[in-house]
Amino acid sequence: MTDLPPDAEFHRRLGIEILEADAERVVGRMPVVGNRQPAGLLHGGATAALVEGLGSVAAWLAGQPDRLPVGVDLNVTHLRPARGGVVTGVATAVRIGSGTAVYTVEVTDEQGRPTAVGRLTCQLLPR
Repeated sequence: MTDLPPDAEFHRRLGIEILEADAERVVGRMPVVGNRQPAGLLHGGATAALVEGLGSVAAWLAGQPDRLPVGVDLNVTHLRPARGGVVTGVATAVRIGSGTAVYTVEVTDEQGRPTAVGRLTCQLLPR
């Protein structure tokens, strides 16, 4: 696994655990208890935090070693609440070019039911 971005410690404080990470795919999970995540975010905030966390790791990895991800645009659609257990998210590269990176992110609950989907687009500028 590649080194993670500098804000990885912030993700850990939110309860986000990165299980697998490279420029093409990032997998992570986080606990949700009583529809809240450890930082007290409601389920929508929890799944958005996971989508954003995975997206930021993916964008950082897409730029390595010579490009910097900027202008990140993230859209999240909540499909159903996650009220307990662990949600798992997978960010998958749709396109990584010289100037942009696009990822889709899918979050599921412990039963494998979708809870949220997202799309992240960022510009990759020379460092």
